[in-house]
Amino acid sequence: MKKIVRISLLVIISIVFIGTIVFLYQKSEKKPVEYKTEKPSISNIIKKTVATGSVVPRKEIEIKPKVSGIIQTLYVEPGDMVKKGDLIAKVKIIPNMISLNNAETRLKQAKIKFKDVKLIFKRQKELFNKGVIAQAEFQKNELDYQSAQEELESAENNLQLIKEGVLKKSGKVTNTIIRSTISGMVLNVPVEEGNSVIESNTFNPGTTLAIVADMNDMIFLGKVDETEVGKIKQGMDLMLRIGAIENDTFYARLEYISPKGIEENGAIQFEIKADVKLKETQFIRAGYSANADIVLDKRDSVITIKESLIEFKNDTAFVMLQKENQVFEQLAIETGISDGINIEVLSGLDTISKVRAGVLEEKKEEKEN
Repeated sequence: MKKIVRISLLVIISIVFIGTIVFLYQKSEKKPVEYKTEKPSISNIIKKTVATGSVVPRKEIEIKPKVSGIIQTLYVEPGDMVKKGDLIAKVKIIPNMISLNNAETRLKQAKIKFKDVKLIFKRQKELFNKGVIAQAEFQKNELDYQSAQEELESAENNLQLIKEGVLKKSGKVTNTIIRSTISGMVLNVPVEEGNSVIESNTFNPGTTLAIVADMNDMIFLGKVDETEVGKIKQGMDLMLRIGAIENDTFYARLEYISPKGIEENGAIQFEIKADVKLKETQFIRAGYSANADIVLDKRDSVITIKESLIEFKNDTAFVMLQKENQVFEQLAIETGISDGINIEVLSGLDTISKVRAGVLEEKKEEKEN
């Protein structure tokens, strides 16, 4: 009986031992790796670079006064549409005391001189009519009379212009009425009625009364890094994404590249301008920030593949092409332009080719466990 028990124990131990060895062997044995595959597809490839900037009017004019004084009346406010020649503001002149005093003194002198010349002219005219003096002498007195008359009129106009900005002869308001120099929209009116303003002259830019811009002619004003500026040229197409207008794209055409760069934050930036093609149904406000994709190259309806599936060695591109189930061989292909994600395939692959794309996810999990 004891012998049977002993033999049974030995048999059980042997079975457990052999089973353990088999289990450990199977556990340590590497399972074949299975790869997933992908096929090339027909799509469009756009190679582009990005420029940051804003959308602004091409014509943005600051309206400034021609005389110094105080704003008496404002005729516009931001958002108003104006035409060339429309009223912007009226300025009440505060005359300079020195200029006013000089003008009054000049007028007094002109009156005194005219009064004296007028008396002489009348006396000489009577003598000429009686034949006492020659015509040449009378003509000289007549010329002096006309000159004194013009001087008096000029002094009166000068004084009135300094005090009121009005010419006596014409009776029309001149410099005190400020008019728009272009047609467009009033973007800003940085002054209010009662504010003092300074005239625009060679020594002073003057006070801005209003900013008027043509909102139907907008441009993209941006900057491009020096590493990219050599790749762009005038006439290229831009795709604009405006931050304030979601899920919409605007198109523009590059028309200017600055010949000189400006250093910003340690990098050289070049200014660019592009003509924006506006949509009739949307209003673009001046100053919207925007990003522009500058199309460097484009291919339509070409064979493409993910660039991550390609291995580059020296100047040659390779893929692992599937020959049979889980059997792959290295194949050299010819590539074209890339957008950073997908790349154009010029030769070597077609849309039915299968390219190794990585290990199947479920096999990865088994391997990790």
